[in-house]
Amino acid sequence: MLISEFARATRLPVDTVRFYVRRGLLAPETNGKGGRNPYQIFTAEHVREARLIRMAQSLGMSLKEIAAIGQENRRGGITRERSIELMAEQLARVERKAAELAAMAGYLRAKLAWLKGGEQGLEPDFSAYSDRGPGGACG
Repeated sequence: MLISEFARATRLPVDTVRFYVRRGLLAPETNGKGGRNPYQIFTAEHVREARLIRMAQSLGMSLKEIAAIGQENRRGGITRERSIELMAEQLARVERKAAELAAMAGYLRAKLAWLKGGEQGLEPDFSAYSDRGPGGACG
């Protein structure tokens, strides 16, 4: 499939697809047509790779990290041990993010209750809910 069809199949803007190709995240074939800029041909495997890229981004991985893993995979595959290492790193990252979100939700609940209660007592301080502030609850 050509880039426009690939973009529709992956729900990615064409500019994003081109960016992924430039960054080495996707490596489409060329068919020799198109003169100095040969047409790029994408396959169902490229669609799968694009979905994996988007999922990895949603888990907090940078495009640099994703590209490195893709290159590692294309060079000879990723061993079970390496997969375990990668998944453990991502799980730790997601768990840290979940703790941060829980802290934010706790603060928002407290602030909302304070406001609904007529602003009685001490105003909730975000640092008390943050793992970065004094007395943080997430640490």
